[in-house]
Amino acid sequence: MSTTIRHLRLQNQHLATQTLKDPVAVLRSLVAVQAQDYYGAKWALAQRTTGCTDERVEKAFTEGKILRLHVMRPTWHFVTPEDIRWLVTLTAPRVNVASSHAYRIAELDQSTFKITNKAITKALQGGRHLTRAELREVVARAGVNPGDSMRLGYIMHRAELDLVICSGARRGNQFTYALLDERAPKSKTLEADEALGELTERYFSTRGPATLNDYVWWSGLTKAQANKGIEIAGRGLRGEIVDDKTYFSGAKRSQNRTVKGVFLLPTYDEYFIAYKDRSAGMHPQFSQATAGQVIFNAPIVIDGRVVGGWKRALERERVRVEIKQFLPFSKSERASVRTAVQQYANFLQSELSLDWL
Repeated sequence: MSTTIRHLRLQNQHLATQTLKDPVAVLRSLVAVQAQDYYGAKWALAQRTTGCTDERVEKAFTEGKILRLHVMRPTWHFVTPEDIRWLVTLTAPRVNVASSHAYRIAELDQSTFKITNKAITKALQGGRHLTRAELREVVARAGVNPGDSMRLGYIMHRAELDLVICSGARRGNQFTYALLDERAPKSKTLEADEALGELTERYFSTRGPATLNDYVWWSGLTKAQANKGIEIAGRGLRGEIVDDKTYFSGAKRSQNRTVKGVFLLPTYDEYFIAYKDRSAGMHPQFSQATAGQVIFNAPIVIDGRVVGGWKRALERERVRVEIKQFLPFSKSERASVRTAVQQYANFLQSELSLDWL
């Protein structure tokens, strides 16, 4: 069954079936894509399309077609303007509970957030996009000590959860913040149960086959909420019991077929980060400890399983990619890896230098 699971996941996540040509369409399908590694997350979207470049993804981000903020577990995620409001509204209560201890340590309370949110809103009105350093000064002028990076970080974090701010256009290599109301004025709102059903159905349709525990991990919701979401989604999902575990997928059945492609996945790619149990994507020779660490590295995946890792270094006129093999590669596999690496260089529109470690 592990073979079936990984092949279906590759298809449902648009890795094996790259029918979408627009990175925004990929994001719209996946609902949210972890973007803690911003540059890797752009590649995660592009790799699920045909012929997309880094420049094109960056343009979509600049134009606000792709937004970035903390949501769900919580960590940075890419989301679309259409989905941002209902997704944050649904998951923010759980995130605030998870963050409550940090709020207390940073000596931040509701009255403080009211002041900082008001000051940040005023500073960003009229389409202004400001950096965190600039907003530090805004907070200080409002009479609130921005403190160290952690305290200021949680001030910004709470402004995101309160639907005040989201990402603005980058200024050079610096990230900025903008008002969510101005960046996503037409984002839809959903009632609580409708939002829960929407997220549940779209998760299992694009990450399935997956278990309830996988969904709880990915979404940050409680197990009770996740169970209710499955109930609401109803006929939009189908379940199958394998080895005493229930796996859910979208109602539309994907064709199970062998996937022979090679994928250079970025750190935190949804192919692994979307699941609590990542064993389906691991080679049987690897330990559970290795499976737990794979999301913190950029893996090479063949036949749906991790067989190596890769690193990139941007040089003046080229990108240098280093390949580390965890297992021996056949001649055909090495050729496929070279092709995959070249696709990454094409994404960056850069010359390539390839090193085998």
